[in-house]
Amino acid sequence: MPLVSVIIPAYNAEPFLERTLESVLSQTYNHLEVLVIDDGSTDRTVELVQSVAQRDRRVRLLQQPNSGVAIARNSGIQAAQGEFIAPIDADDIWYPQKLEKQVRVMLQDTSAGLVYTWSIYLNETGELTGGYKTSRLEGNVYFALIQGNFVGNASAPLIRRTCFDQVGTYNHQLKAQNAQGCEDWDLYLRMAERYPFRVVPEFLVGYRQTVSSMSRNYAAMSRSHSLTMAEARRRNPDAPAVVYRWSSSRYCACLAMQSSWCGDYQDSLVWMCKAIALDLTLLLQKQTYELLFKSALKQMARPFVSGMGGDRGSGLWAKRRVEMSRTGVSIAELNTRAVEETQPQSWYHTVQARRWQRIIEGASTPFPQGQQQG
Repeated sequence: MPLVSVIIPAYNAEPFLERTLESVLSQTYNHLEVLVIDDGSTDRTVELVQSVAQRDRRVRLLQQPNSGVAIARNSGIQAAQGEFIAPIDADDIWYPQKLEKQVRVMLQDTSAGLVYTWSIYLNETGELTGGYKTSRLEGNVYFALIQGNFVGNASAPLIRRTCFDQVGTYNHQLKAQNAQGCEDWDLYLRMAERYPFRVVPEFLVGYRQTVSSMSRNYAAMSRSHSLTMAEARRRNPDAPAVVYRWSSSRYCACLAMQSSWCGDYQDSLVWMCKAIALDLTLLLQKQTYELLFKSALKQMARPFVSGMGGDRGSGLWAKRRVEMSRTGVSIAELNTRAVEETQPQSWYHTVQARRWQRIIEGASTPFPQGQQQG
């Protein structure tokens, strides 16, 4: 059985880290080493990890001055001894068969550089919100990955260790440029230039979303996206220019949703208008109008409802999230629903599917940087 190195960057992670470690150590695939990189925490993160490490020798604590998540992950990768690298953020969880199913795919397809899985969204107490992230994209995914980070989050992939030798590790320079937010996306793009991706189409990651954990530095996140895409375009100048415009539109829409979630309604309006200006197909989605209307209404009403929290039901997938929350849906039910969602559900999705089919058919080489390397 190949060793899997689990990498957990942790900064003041005391509220959620124990649950995260429990989910990792309870994996059905148990040939693991778990490296927790304390990034200069000032709470009880270190004591918590030391306590768990005394009970389970697979857990190892590394410590460094506060340097940011990219350097913390890179420190873990450097110290790792496993054939596969599995990052997870300190507030997320894995469901029991996550690593087992990903390792199985890796062993079946030795050319694959990264295997991802689907994510279900959790609230602060660990309950399902009903929101989720799915994708069935695999193989040469480079152009699709430019448009959006369909891998979803940093806790979803299992990565072949040898890939880092070819493409490098997480880009810590983004933090130095006050442009944090796209470190994982940047890495996935470099990997997709050389390696095929594979997917386990099941919900095996619990991705925790709380207002306190979300960055509200939207300008820095936008700058992170711009720098990441500029570097991708420099490496692959022949990629269709329209793909980068779609990517910018999609990212602005994500910032609009995030700012609405955090209660920053004026910012939400600004980012949504930028998204529409870059890609008019957003006007084919009724959720676009819902977000604009809700943000405008709440911004105007702010003096009268200043104590109201963020719009946690808003966004391009709001209706789906609310309906699922009301029914108390389980992960098994979500897996069933996701399998059934095979056809476009709106004009927007139909247009998206058609234009992406044209882009994929126009891809001239198996990989932008040539064939994958082992």
